[in-house]
Amino acid sequence: MNKKLLIGNEAVARGLYEGGLRVASSYPGTPSTEITECIAKYDDVYSEWAPNEKVAMEVAVGSSIAGARSFCGMKHVGLNVAADPLFTASYTGVNAGMVIAVADDPGMHSSQNEQDSRHYAKAAKIMMLEPSDSEECLEYAKAAYELSEKFDTPVILRLTTRVAHSRSIVNIGERNDIGVKEYVKNPGKYVMMPAMAKKRHVVVEDRMVAEREWAETTSINTVEYNDKKIGVISSGICYQYAKDALGDRVSYLKLGCVNPLPIELIKNFAANCDKVYVLEELDPFIEEHCKQLGIDVIGKDAFTLQGEYSQNLIAKVIFGETKPTMKADIDIPARPPVLCAGCPHRGLYYALKKLKLTVSGDIGCYTLGALPPIGMMDTCVCMGASVSALHGRNKADESNCKNSVAVIGDSTFIHSGITGLIDIAYNQSNSTVIILDNSITGMTGHQDNPTTGKTIKGDPTTAVSLELLAKAVGIDRVRVVDPYNLKECEDVIREEVAADEPSVVISRRPCALLKYVKHNPPLKINKDKCVGCKMCMKIGCPAISIKDGKSEIDFTQCVGCNVCSQLCKFDAIEEGK
Repeated sequence: MNKKLLIGNEAVARGLYEGGLRVASSYPGTPSTEITECIAKYDDVYSEWAPNEKVAMEVAVGSSIAGARSFCGMKHVGLNVAADPLFTASYTGVNAGMVIAVADDPGMHSSQNEQDSRHYAKAAKIMMLEPSDSEECLEYAKAAYELSEKFDTPVILRLTTRVAHSRSIVNIGERNDIGVKEYVKNPGKYVMMPAMAKKRHVVVEDRMVAEREWAETTSINTVEYNDKKIGVISSGICYQYAKDALGDRVSYLKLGCVNPLPIELIKNFAANCDKVYVLEELDPFIEEHCKQLGIDVIGKDAFTLQGEYSQNLIAKVIFGETKPTMKADIDIPARPPVLCAGCPHRGLYYALKKLKLTVSGDIGCYTLGALPPIGMMDTCVCMGASVSALHGRNKADESNCKNSVAVIGDSTFIHSGITGLIDIAYNQSNSTVIILDNSITGMTGHQDNPTTGKTIKGDPTTAVSLELLAKAVGIDRVRVVDPYNLKECEDVIREEVAADEPSVVISRRPCALLKYVKHNPPLKINKDKCVGCKMCMKIGCPAISIKDGKSEIDFTQCVGCNVCSQLCKFDAIEEGK
């Protein structure tokens, strides 16, 4: 056994591998993406990017029933998409072990909400484990397969951003190469018609009783008695914060299993402490369980329902201490996230802004187009909602058809935009949908998707044609534009919005950060021609700034896309050498 320094997601992947994983299917989503990327490095495991999380979970369910230990991973909002198979998989149970990793995002570092996935485990009646560091990520992932088969249930592994992306030492072990278990036909277990499902519900409730009994004595739930004046009940990263902030001045009940929660273990711990705090992100999940047991605990009354906890917060609330901090003695201006220099979405957004259109937006890099100075996104709800919401907007008032569009990325369109486009064609709204095809799944770190022609391992495969797909669902007007060509974008979009039938515009240009993209030399400003009108600043390119009243281009960032030069009326932007 050797030691390695791994982020939590890498450790989860290793634990799944050591636990005998054979089939993995996921959809990328920060902060969960690296789990499946790391799994893909193991050649003796089949891995894939699925079109969306629902498909990924169904693949994992099918593999499990067929007898192979399986896995699917996603971020918290992805679990919403996969909720349908999740709840029924709780009834069917498993054949071989099945593990689901879900990464919550307290603080919304890269998400549109702060939902707490522990509620899904409780509602679906599925066991959930929550590691607090990378070593536990490996051990819990590995143990999850044993628990899955022991209790005949999928097991959810809950991570948060800090655990998923922080590093700690793990002990690397050997792979337990479990073979494929025999599949035995059993419609009563795997066919969830009402008559069968009613009987399986009884099994689920009995299973929860057995799991709760296990939770009372498992080593995953640990008690550490120090000073008993104060007791802390916690799990995940909050346990690490508490240990760092409070040390051995308090006692701890660390819950590695957060569903089902133990009863007697918690009662006994609380009885041995004068005052008990519950530390958890985000919702009062453990706190409410304790209060239902009649235990007087301090939780969200003293802490927050929003965002992340910290060592400073915990120390201040419990002991009234203010921890020393360091602050740089310089005034650094805030730098909000922006579209990269040369991003193909920038030119498209400029055309939309010039046409003064209302934009129904979606999830991806292009969501940054909502920020100034571009400011060209009016709504953003969830994956695929741009298309469906545009249809709804146009049905609410047909005059909107001539002044509004939807924007959606290529990967997001495959994920959940296709059905919305079918709705547009089937129910006949004159809606214009713009697919921003940058040839990759950009925001989560350049993962391939069904439109790129490559698998997760980089092998060639079938590539979905967006043009043919749009036509197949009933859209006759399909146009392709180059977003670096501002006039082309403006002319085509104007024509399609004016048309009296639905249309699709594909804005096609590879992401500027892709390694195979060959850029032009960086542009430069002719200071003699520049009049300081700041027209080039309207596209919000990070390579362009103003110095001494005139524009300046950072040659280390500029990729020579020439979008800015199309805005300059004085020909002050020239090709570099």
